[in-house]
Amino acid sequence: MNFKVEEKDKFLIVRCISDKLDALVSPELKTLFLHHSNKGVVDFIVDLSKVKYCDSSGLSALLVGNRIINEKEGSLNLFGLNPMVEKIISISQLDTVFNIHDIEENTLKKLL
Repeated sequence: MNFKVEEKDKFLIVRCISDKLDALVSPELKTLFLHHSNKGVVDFIVDLSKVKYCDSSGLSALLVGNRIINEKEGSLNLFGLNPMVEKIISISQLDTVFNIHDIEENTLKKLL
């Protein structure tokens, strides 16, 4: 298991415990988005603070999650991006798609 899931009252926190968000890890993340959104969760927080590397399949998993969540009128919030992950998101121009926060507390303030 590459993720730790914390269920809160109105949202779900998904903590990536792997240092890579790549083709080996991303299917599990997609499954988490689909499973929990089908259970009624609409707001997700994804903690990427341990992720040092993200490839196109990792970005794809986040985009799939974003699409699933947007269809349910929820929000996908990311925080803890290290410089390399932030750079690939920025180069891909996905920083305009995702709700990105610097720290967990700021993310929680937005949802509470």
